[in-house]
Amino acid sequence: MDVSAGGHRVAVEVVKASNGIDQVVLQNGRGASARVSLHGGQVLSWKTRRGEELLFTSSKAIFKPPVAVRGGIPICFPQFGSHGTLEQHGFARNKIWIIDDNPPLLPPYDSNGKAYVDLLLKPTENDLKFWPHNFEFRLRVSLNEDGHLTLTSRIRNVDGKPFSFSIAFHTYFSISDISEVRIEGLETLHYLDNLLQKECFTDQGNTLTFESEVDRIYVNSPDVVAVFDHENKRTFFIKKQGLPDVVVWNPWDKKAKALVDFGDDEYKQMLCVDGAAIEKPITLRPGEEWTGRLEIFVIPST
Repeated sequence: MDVSAGGHRVAVEVVKASNGIDQVVLQNGRGASARVSLHGGQVLSWKTRRGEELLFTSSKAIFKPPVAVRGGIPICFPQFGSHGTLEQHGFARNKIWIIDDNPPLLPPYDSNGKAYVDLLLKPTENDLKFWPHNFEFRLRVSLNEDGHLTLTSRIRNVDGKPFSFSIAFHTYFSISDISEVRIEGLETLHYLDNLLQKECFTDQGNTLTFESEVDRIYVNSPDVVAVFDHENKRTFFIKKQGLPDVVVWNPWDKKAKALVDFGDDEYKQMLCVDGAAIEKPITLRPGEEWTGRLEIFVIPST
C-alpha cells in the first residue's frame, strides 16, 4: 500500500518471511525503513535512508515460535524477568499477533505523514491458564518522515477484575564497540541491580560506560536518554511516555557464550536500552486502558 504524505510516498507492505510468518515492511518517503514481524509484534529491522541497520539481531537468532527472536525490539509483557508460572519476560514476544484493520482512533501525531501498522494481541485459552486476565494489547509501529521509529502501546482490561502487569520494550541497538559507547541521562538515579538480587544502588558517574556485564533497572528515569556511539559517529535518543523505568543490559563475554542464540563475541556490537514500567507494576481496573509510547531516533555526531 502506497500513501501520499506531505509530498512524499510512504509504503506499507505485508511480506511472507522464510519461516512462513507475515512481516510488515514500512518505508518513509526518504527511504528509511522498518520491518515488523507478527511473531511477537517485534520490530526486527530499522534502517536509515542510506540503508544502515540501527538494530542488532544475533547471527544465531531463532526465528521459529515459540522461541523469541534475539534482537530487534522484543516486547516483554505481562512481566519482565522470570518469576511465577510465566515464562521469562512473559508471553507477548512469543505469540503471533494479528494486523488490526479497524483500530480505535489514536492522537493525530501518531498517523499524519507516517508509514505505520496497527497490531493486536489477545490472550488464548491456554494463556489464560497461566495468566488469568483478559486483555487487548494494541500496538502501533510507525516510521515518520525523519526516520523516527515510534511504538505506541495500548493495553485495555476487558476482564471483570483488576490486574497488574510490567512491560519493557527490550531494544537491541547496533553499536560499533561496547567499550566505546556511553549513556547520558541516568546520572544520580537509583537502579536495581539484577546481578545482585535487585539490590538498590545510586549511579555515581557522570555517564554510564561499560567494562563488564550490566543488567540494571533505572527507576523514575528522565523521559529522554541518549546513547553516544563515538566510532559510528551517531547518537541514539530514547524518548518515552508512560514508561518510567529504563533497563540497561549487556551480557558481556561469559554470559554471551552461555546463550545458545547469541554469538560468543556479539556482545561487543549490541546494547539494550529499554523504555519500561517494572519497579511499580501498572494496575488496570475493568475497562481501564494504559498507554505507553516509545520513540527512538538517531542523529549524526562528531
